[in-house]
Amino acid sequence: MSDYWPHASLLAAAWVLYFIIHSALASLRLKRWVAEHWTAAMPLYRLGYNLLAVVLLIGPVGLLWADPGPPLWTRSHWIRWSADLLALAAVAGFVVSLRYYDGAEFLGLRQLREHSRRVEDLERFRLSPFHRYVRHPWYFFGLVIVWTRDMTAGWLLTCVLVTLYFWLGSRLEERKLIAYHGEVYRRYRRLVPALVPLPWRRLSRRDCEALLATDPAASGRCEP
Repeated sequence: MSDYWPHASLLAAAWVLYFIIHSALASLRLKRWVAEHWTAAMPLYRLGYNLLAVVLLIGPVGLLWADPGPPLWTRSHWIRWSADLLALAAVAGFVVSLRYYDGAEFLGLRQLREHSRRVEDLERFRLSPFHRYVRHPWYFFGLVIVWTRDMTAGWLLTCVLVTLYFWLGSRLEERKLIAYHGEVYRRYRRLVPALVPLPWRRLSRRDCEALLATDPAASGRCEP
């Protein structure tokens, strides 16, 4: 195990560098700078951001693949099957959730097609059934997937760093969401947990309808 620390340090540095670049490129400050000094590039910004996010993953993922480190523990067959079922459920939840997002806007194709030079996202405040239980469903699904895999030293390090980044990244992202949507998102934050669903904190149908009623541009599904 002690022999793995040099590689683990390199892996941690690669992940931290990736997260810093990813967050910096997503920041309103940088987007406003680009909009002011390089206006013609704005329609390509979101698409370029997504492509760069995928390309830069080659570094940390390559290091993890090259040397995942020693296994930390073994799992019984029923625990492994249970973990795999949870991961499959998270993947299914992610796939189902796609129908409630504007895929073209998320990928950056809509901005490119419409030659949009806006700094703010184009999508309005929208609630899916998943958003009634957790503010960031994709982060939650991602956490379920990474924490249900076979655990090696490198994967555990990755899980911890990814979890920390999701926590910090969600807080940074919500600053932008408040800037975009204002009071309706502040009220939503007070009612629903960020990353992990909690049975005693969820958006009831009445609360959901009342929340959407406060913003004429908002949309969503409030059915059980």
